[in-house]
Amino acid sequence: MDYSFLKSGTDVRGIASDLGGKAVELTDTAVYDITAAFAVWCVNKFSKGANELRIAVGHDSRITADRISGCVKQALTAAGVTVIDCGLASTPAMFMTTVDLHTDAAIQITASHHPFDRNGLKFFVGTGGLEGSDISEILSLASEAQECISEQKGNIEKCDYMKDYAARLRDMIIREVGKGEKPLLNYHIVVDAGNGVGGFYANEVLAPLGADISGSQFLEPDGMFPNHIPNPENKQAIESICEAVKASGADFGVIFDTDVDRAGCVDGDGNEINRNRLIAIASYIALGGKKGGTIVTDSVTSDGLKKYIQQDLGGVHYRYRRGYKNVINKAIELCEQGVDCPLAIETSGHAALRENYFLDDGAYLATKIIIELAKGTDIKALLSTMEMPSEEAEYRFNISAKDFRTYGQNVIDKLEKFAAAHDGYIIADDNREGIRVSTANGWFLLRLSVHDPVMPMNFESNEEGGIEIMKGELREFFEGFSELEIPQHF
Repeated sequence: MDYSFLKSGTDVRGIASDLGGKAVELTDTAVYDITAAFAVWCVNKFSKGANELRIAVGHDSRITADRISGCVKQALTAAGVTVIDCGLASTPAMFMTTVDLHTDAAIQITASHHPFDRNGLKFFVGTGGLEGSDISEILSLASEAQECISEQKGNIEKCDYMKDYAARLRDMIIREVGKGEKPLLNYHIVVDAGNGVGGFYANEVLAPLGADISGSQFLEPDGMFPNHIPNPENKQAIESICEAVKASGADFGVIFDTDVDRAGCVDGDGNEINRNRLIAIASYIALGGKKGGTIVTDSVTSDGLKKYIQQDLGGVHYRYRRGYKNVINKAIELCEQGVDCPLAIETSGHAALRENYFLDDGAYLATKIIIELAKGTDIKALLSTMEMPSEEAEYRFNISAKDFRTYGQNVIDKLEKFAAAHDGYIIADDNREGIRVSTANGWFLLRLSVHDPVMPMNFESNEEGGIEIMKGELREFFEGFSELEIPQHF
């Protein structure tokens, strides 16, 4: 069986339930084979016998979590591995088992914010999440049915590690706020967990520190996600948490994705702190008043954010390729080169602080922001100087060409020539993905998707109607490509 089709960047993902009307891809056999292959991969990586390995296993709230978890544990124990069974857990917590519990590796069963019928496997070792090349190797081993054979089965040890993880966040708030054991006593904070794993944050982190969590919603795990998509970028989801904050008169709101590796926030007036605004507050915290630190972001961040980081905060803004792993790896690389780089963050909400192992952890970021709130920082005032665009939009051009990467790069190359010849267009000199162009009305960025035959194009305008003007200037250019599908309303 060739399992390569289940590779999704640095994860394994596929259809795991037929309730959505599609054939199951993550079958019991597939999960068993891939997990058995991961055990072989760990044996090779750590130069240990399988019976010497300790691997933690956790899962989010998806409807197929129990089935897949059972297959994972069966494959690991058959190889002789000792399994630390963490049950319902966040993705960042599963990495932290390699730190606190000294496991050799960890497996999180999750498909992030994707529909209820999907699921997947995310792998960690002590240095962080696996790379895409590692996933390819594991899937190749699985396709060859490679597994460790052990005469003695491994053990399963139950561990409620989420209690330890929550205690770590509580201790951080107590220590950094410095107002005794109840530092959140006078604060009203609403949490929206989207029926994923994040309910623990309200009940086990905020409430014990004195916070009023009334108005919090969708804290109970429900893998059908009946209320809204568990995604801080989703319009319905963010509108839901904004309304909850306003309805309850809360001081602050936090919304998580399913497995809590991403978060969004809401201020006391019910205004979202997301995307560029979330990066701005995270940059303020990460730089800590020090000048010259570098903040690595993805390529679609706004001009206003760059100005805020560099002029208001005295930092350096380093735009890089989309993909949270790309952004994190670039920050680590810069640190290794001697660059002071305390934060890697993507507009999707993946935020990785150097002080926290460069782990993208939504609960950790939310905690850092709440600490600022409890110390008296006026979050709204802090963000008031950041220039926001009047309009923003994204369009997606599908590529029908078989070799979509070559075709897409040809489009980018020709757009660069077009922009260079266009009066008033300025090609960005700090862009590291696709082509970014500033115009009299704002800017646009055309890039090639990391995995799919798609070219996303982002626009921002500093005036109403500016995007329509830019689109009008570009429409004839795109009509010249027969294998590029111009999106509706472009």
